[in-house]
Amino acid sequence: MITVDRMSKRFEGGFQVIEDLSFSLEKGRTMAIIGPSGCGKTTLLYILAGLTRPSDGDVLIDGKKVEGPSPDVSFILQDFGLLPWKNVMDNVCLGMKLRGVPEDERTRKGMHMLAELGLETHKEHFPARLSGGERQRVAIGRALATEPKLLLMDEPFSSLDTLTRERMQEMLLQIRKKNGLTVLVVTHSIEEASFLGDSILVLGGRPCTVRSVIDNPGAGSEGHRGTDSYFSTCKAVRRAVESI
Repeated sequence: MITVDRMSKRFEGGFQVIEDLSFSLEKGRTMAIIGPSGCGKTTLLYILAGLTRPSDGDVLIDGKKVEGPSPDVSFILQDFGLLPWKNVMDNVCLGMKLRGVPEDERTRKGMHMLAELGLETHKEHFPARLSGGERQRVAIGRALATEPKLLLMDEPFSSLDTLTRERMQEMLLQIRKKNGLTVLVVTHSIEEASFLGDSILVLGGRPCTVRSVIDNPGAGSEGHRGTDSYFSTCKAVRRAVESI
């Protein structure tokens, strides 16, 4: 579904953040991206979302060159991007409203999404009243309500406590399997990358390049965190990150 071929990104003034980057991700799979702060991970997500353009190379989704935002792609920012003056229901329906979905359809889909995420009793609450995990679920609900094919996530669970973070990771994979989503998630956590990613893309350097691609066939399976495969993947990712 995603093909990045020899892609580079330079900003004004000639500062280059990404150089000759190539990778691919099949439909319905999850890729975790990990690497040092400032190495271009978030810039890569913005390029995939069509919010900024590469300087060189090709970026394709479903065989089509990315030239701007697409209704098939949803992007969850690190701070969730919720509007504090709108309640849960309005935040979940925001993407649909911006795309011109009729109000009755927005309401129906919004209520269904809140029920799926266990938030129906919070529909009138504002983000300030919600826990970190609840705000995360609202952001996921808003992203999924538009029925995307690709979900991009920038360190989505970094502000959560360990147990809530693990519950959110498991919920994400359940949603992915149910909806056939393709997911690309940026993280700084070796453990998170090793749990979520069917493949793990290790980036590093300035400008950023691919340092390693690690296959992770047991990702997201029941009890995976307690398996030898999981710990082996954690060790492999740690070695790759430490070598940068």
